[in-house]
Formats: sequence, structure tokens, C-alpha cells
Amino acid sequence: MQPPTRRLQTISTSAICTFGLPLDGDLAFWRRHAIEVVGVSVAKLDAFGWDAGSDLLVEAIRTDGLRVDNLIGVGPFRLDDPTQWDDQRRRLVRSLETAARLDCSTIVFTTGPAGSLTWEQAADALEAALEPVLSAARDLGVTVAIEHTNSLRVDVGFVHTLRDVIDLARRLDSGVCMELNACWAERDLARTIRDGIDVISLVQVSDFAVGTLSTPNRLVPGDGDIPIATILATLLHAGYAGSFDLELIGPRIEAEGYDTAIPRARVALGEMLATIAIT
Repeated sequence: MQPPTRRLQTISTSAICTFGLPLDGDLAFWRRHAIEVVGVSVAKLDAFGWDAGSDLLVEAIRTDGLRVDNLIGVGPFRLDDPTQWDDQRRRLVRSLETAARLDCSTIVFTTGPAGSLTWEQAADALEAALEPVLSAARDLGVTVAIEHTNSLRVDVGFVHTLRDVIDLARRLDSGVCMELNACWAERDLARTIRDGIDVISLVQVSDFAVGTLSTPNRLVPGDGDIPIATILATLLHAGYAGSFDLELIGPRIEAEGYDTAIPRARVALGEMLATIAIT
């Protein structure tokens, strides 16, 4: 009998972890801590200057060996107001083109609020809004991963469970960003993961302390109550081969400081993944 093997998994560090830093601050932070695989914030790219920021990232890829795993924070549609869709489509397509330039495989997208629409009407509207964007994504070879959101954040999304976002992704022929902090307590999560593993493109990881009444207020993996190692094992045994994206944000991370919390989180997540045997 062959001994179990341990698959080497990629840990990506999202720019959300350094929420208070601008794009060039992120780059300095990544260099200082020898972080090579990252998620780039579109909001920070836009604030820095899209073209100049893209050039800066290309240079870091060339000289520092940086790898951009995903672009996040593309921004939501106003699903009950089609007059705004064209502007958001242009932003999404620009994000896709930037991802392709950076050799980045995934952009992460939240649906936007339903507004006056029912869930079903919002899903229909999203399908109509995204159709030309998903066509462009296929042409560029970039995955649009739809992220489900905490139910308190109806301002950024109307899809609040992993099961629902998997169903929606199948309908749209898109990917899924699994936000562990928003789905860890769902009923029959292991089955949902196994049944949806073919569309789960990215997994965001952070911890949560039961009793916390504010959001976002995330913790370093292992500091809270989420059974992270168990969920990671379920994903790997189901065949997930993508990145695990650290996405830390909130007052506890700010209080500890980026230079302490983020390296500690990378070590903790790496140790969790190292214990999982894949037969």
C-alpha cells in the first residue's frame, strides 16, 4: 500500500488583508514579507491609476516573480436599474483584460443588491447583465468567479449561501468564489462542496469568533471557531486544486497590525494544509 501523499497547495494573499494600504503599499508589503502569490484589489488599482498600476504590477511580475492569482473587488451591478449596467460591464471587461495581461486566471465578482427585485428576478437580471461579460471572459480565458456574501451585506450581493451560488454559477456557466467565512455553518456543507467542486474556482479563508456582532471582523485562521481544517480537508478530498486565498479584514486585524497578523495567518494556513493527507 502506498503511503498517503500531501498535495502542495497554493496560498494566495489578498490585498484585502492590507485594506488600509494603497497599491504601491501592497507591493512594498509583499516584497518585505516575500509574498509571491497575491490577489489584487481592483478598487486599489483604480485609485492608484489603472494604467500606471497595471504597469507597476507587470514590472513586479517581471522583476520580483510576483504571481497575481486573482483580481477582487470589481464591484456589483445595480440589478434593478439596467441603465447602470453598461458602465459596470465596461469595468468588468477592463478587469478581464487586465487579468489577461497579468496572466491572472480569475476575477472575483459579487452580484450586487437585488434592490426591489425578488431573488428569482435578480438572478434573471444578473444573467442578462453578465451575458456579454461572460462571453468576453471565455474569449480571454479568464474565469468570472461569483462570490456569495454574508447575509448582512445585502448592499453588495443577493446570494448568501454556497449552495445557491453554485446553482447560479451552473446556470451562468461561471465559476464560484467560496467565501469560507460566509458558509462554514451551512447545512450539509460537505455534500454541497462535493457536488459543486467542478465550479469552485477560488476559496477565501479567514476565521470568525462566535459572538462577534460586527462585520467584517475576521480573524487569523485558528484564532476563532470555524472548523477550517475540516473544511479544507473536504475540499481537497473532493478534488479541489485551486488556490486558498487569505482574506483578512476588520478591527482585530487592524489592531494586531498587518506585519504580524498576515505572516502569522500564512503560517497557520500552511500548517493546516500540510496535515491533510490525500490518498
